[in-house]
Amino acid sequence: MSPPPAAALGRFFPRHEPRRRAGRDEWIERAAVLLVAAFLVAFLVLPLHALLSKSVAAPDGRFVGLAHYATYFSTPTLFRSIHNSLFVAALSTAITLALAFGYAYALTHTCMPGKEAFRIVAVIPLLAPTLLPALALVHLFGNKGVLKDLLLGHSVYGPIGIVMGMTFAVFPHVFIIVNAGLGLSDGRLYEAAAVCKAGRWRVFRTVTLPGAKYGLIGAAIAGFTHAFTDFGVPKVIGGQFDVLATDVYKQVIGQHDFEMGAVISVVLLIPALIAFAIDQAARRGQVAMLTTRAVPFQPKPNRIADALGFLFCALVAVWIVGLIVAAAFASVVKFWPYDLSLTWAHYEFERYAGGGWRAYRNTLALAAWTAGAGTILVFFGAYLVEKGEAWPRLRRLIQLLALLPLAIPGLVLGLAYIFFFNAPANPLGGLYGTFAILVLSTVVHYYSVTHLTATTALKQLDREFEAVSDSLKAPRLKTFARVTVPISMPAILDIFMYFFLNAMTTVSAVVFLYSTHTNLASIAVLNMDDAGELAPAAAMAMVIVVTSVAVRVLHVALARAIGRRTQAWRARGR
Repeated sequence: MSPPPAAALGRFFPRHEPRRRAGRDEWIERAAVLLVAAFLVAFLVLPLHALLSKSVAAPDGRFVGLAHYATYFSTPTLFRSIHNSLFVAALSTAITLALAFGYAYALTHTCMPGKEAFRIVAVIPLLAPTLLPALALVHLFGNKGVLKDLLLGHSVYGPIGIVMGMTFAVFPHVFIIVNAGLGLSDGRLYEAAAVCKAGRWRVFRTVTLPGAKYGLIGAAIAGFTHAFTDFGVPKVIGGQFDVLATDVYKQVIGQHDFEMGAVISVVLLIPALIAFAIDQAARRGQVAMLTTRAVPFQPKPNRIADALGFLFCALVAVWIVGLIVAAAFASVVKFWPYDLSLTWAHYEFERYAGGGWRAYRNTLALAAWTAGAGTILVFFGAYLVEKGEAWPRLRRLIQLLALLPLAIPGLVLGLAYIFFFNAPANPLGGLYGTFAILVLSTVVHYYSVTHLTATTALKQLDREFEAVSDSLKAPRLKTFARVTVPISMPAILDIFMYFFLNAMTTVSAVVFLYSTHTNLASIAVLNMDDAGELAPAAAMAMVIVVTSVAVRVLHVALARAIGRRTQAWRARGR
């Protein structure tokens, strides 16, 4: 039997604390809430306001209303990109959703072998920049590709290549959501269906699909948002098939038309915001499908279903691993596909256009700073939202702003930072062109998922912990450090790893913000691709993948070691 909270907390605090500390705790909390709110306003709200202002202003700053929007919608070559983006995003989402559902269904509803290995394969694309699948597809199906005949005369440079690459990039995001939905099936429903002698198809229609409905909706929205706003895949393999993300890049980098770039960014932002609103509405309508009386679903062996599930997962896994292997092989051969003898020359990055190994070292520094600073900011901000008492309205505003980056494409945020921090009157303008702005943009870009992770973990902690610590007149900061943080350590490590891995692979959030001294590995891949150096680009992408895998393995080992020390109370309470 676990000890009561008062007895458990009493070990950490002295028995007598002065009453004046309650007042000090309140002031500290108020100051912390203000700091978190100020951060989100300064590095999220104000840059977005600068972007919107730029879209309705002339180059000299004069207000011109919707003139730029009228120009955009009256230019067929630009307006066509909306249709192209919607088409490839919808098609990629439909294909990925079908693949991810079949994959997750086989893992959760059959007794096929190798489930853990297939689960690991499913999330491998998260460890690679989205440029990598596009590079692999160029080597496999491009003009010199060894498999180009499989396309029956069609070119991979365009919608075919974009959809193929996007399926790889979006798959883990969709799979994780669908797998979570299917994994919470109530076994009692399947037992009742078996008693009623319902067929497998009827059980699938009346039990499985309704139970996974909200997961499928969330997965479809997440997949569409990622595919609609992605920059890496269409930049490498899009050819002349323009989409909104590449249009923003071309207007800003190619033509230096910042006003039109701002307009396209707003257009790119609108569908993402709509998808975000639909997702939030669906979440509000979600009801609990797994009650306290539920029985976890345990699939029963079925030779045909197990064999089909294994075959389906194997085909998807071959597709995922195949693209990684193709990029890895292309990075170590002399001249694809004519001279396939092995060489490490492509890893001598100082010879190519990407900025050398310094870009890789910058990426490691960016990942470390983003993970460290972002984890502290996010977890402390989530703690204030969930456990704080000061300024309820301001804390609700923080909660709203914390979810907003989920709907903002990285390109849009990066361009907004240019307009905001490059303004002459901005006192924060000194950050422009520095390494700090890369860290700040990356933290903000990935703030939402980490905030949701932190709040989910904190919701599991009863407010009685804070009430008992107040009764013992212990400072809230001490309760936070001695109780909340250790108990929440698994979630904190997950947040740290999420920040680190995304900082390693990000392209869109930093493509407008880096300088010659702050070049990154993912940007180096982009620059080498632009220079026609495909093999070195694949080599740098593989360096990112190997680093991400190594850090992920280290994270698993560290999480287990820390878990044994900080989570021992869970075992004692059983």
